[in-house]
Amino acid sequence: MLNPSAGRGATVWLTGLPSSGKTTVAEALTARLRATHHRVEVLDGDEIRIAFSDSLGFSRDDRNTNVRRIGLVAEILARNGIIAVVPVIAPYADSRAAVRERHAKSGTPYFEVHVATPVEVCAVRDVKGLYARQAAGALTGLTGVDDPYELPTAPDLRINTQLQTVAQSAYAVHQLLAERRIV
Repeated sequence: MLNPSAGRGATVWLTGLPSSGKTTVAEALTARLRATHHRVEVLDGDEIRIAFSDSLGFSRDDRNTNVRRIGLVAEILARNGIIAVVPVIAPYADSRAAVRERHAKSGTPYFEVHVATPVEVCAVRDVKGLYARQAAGALTGLTGVDDPYELPTAPDLRINTQLQTVAQSAYAVHQLLAERRIV
């Protein structure tokens, strides 16, 4: 049985550096939402890139195209009553603004959450081995190291995963959704 408020969709965009904790927080948030019978989908950046954007590289234009595609899918889901949780780096402010604007035009709630984990912490976590490959000279264009990550200037929420547990981070995002009457 669905929760009575479960019909209200929204997009929760978790932006941050590689290995900042975006996907981990997204999974914990999703479990919390599903436990209360909300309709929710995770649009994981790596999975979506393979499915919709595998022909794209990692130039600024290609990254912007990828983010806009993911934003379109998220907005469609959200306007149809699903909470779309999107753990995607989205390194450039202009592409994040375009996604926010798409949501605003359709009247669809959109929340930008900056997973503000310092690059030094991300490099230690190095979930995918990207920082090690970059340090060894086997990878260029790593967001936040040798390719820019434009910090969100006014996110709806900023979380510091190095200072709190995954559960606390997911709870903070859930509280944002509760305050905005999404859940």
